[in-house]
Amino acid sequence: MIRVALTGADGLVGSRIVELLKNDFEFIPLPQRSMDITDAQQVDNTLKDLDFDIFFHLAAYTNVPGAETNKDLCFKINRDGTKNVFESVQKKQKKFVYISTDFVFDGVKPPYDESSIPNPVGVYALSKYEGEKIVKDKAMIVRISYPYRAEFELKKDFFRTFKYYLENNKPLSMINDSIMTPTFIDDIAFGLKYLFNNFKPEIYHLVGSEYLSPYEAAMKVAESFGLDRSLIGKTTYEEYIKGKARLPQFASIRSTKNTFWKMRTFSEGLEEIKKQL
Repeated sequence: MIRVALTGADGLVGSRIVELLKNDFEFIPLPQRSMDITDAQQVDNTLKDLDFDIFFHLAAYTNVPGAETNKDLCFKINRDGTKNVFESVQKKQKKFVYISTDFVFDGVKPPYDESSIPNPVGVYALSKYEGEKIVKDKAMIVRISYPYRAEFELKKDFFRTFKYYLENNKPLSMINDSIMTPTFIDDIAFGLKYLFNNFKPEIYHLVGSEYLSPYEAAMKVAESFGLDRSLIGKTTYEEYIKGKARLPQFASIRSTKNTFWKMRTFSEGLEEIKKQL
């Protein structure tokens, strides 16, 4: 069985991957309390005697607005932390998989596939792209976009945020002139199952097969769960980002390489979540 050492195993995405693939791979979680990725010496000490085949690097600073005011911390984790882990893994000549984000694209001229040239806007996006540049051509880079799942206590994704607001009769003001590509985390897990078994040091997009505006996404959540659609109002992209970190406006992300796992549309993902709940 392939042994996968990983950071971020307790996060939104990582915990679901481990849950779904625990019978396919032997996972070795490395939580922050046992290995601080920003401490190069500690990383070296932890990894030098650890037996694994693939290192799966999920841990990241992901607070997009927070990154603008905590720039140093964001870069320390996303760029320097990645460098520390990658260099230790390279010494052992093991495979490395880096999870990145669709935010590396500026969202100006979509669609974006694996061959598109990144142009990150904002601190978080830039820090993740710096991580990509460290590992490029020597590791596998997997970009994901707007991940969501049925349940996770520690952190709300966009889907559960929408659902929570609507269930509690709170109004939502949603952008109707931008595009997002929601990705069901279960699909990311099964896509990774193939990629772990067929490793190549290339870039892959594991993203949902439907892109839509946040307004349309909120409407689909309301329809799927029988919630009040009249609570959902419209706003513009420019209005929404006033005084905030810029987000890619047209994040229409595609894959030309994913021929191995059929990624669900947002509607299909919501249907599966209803079954899981």
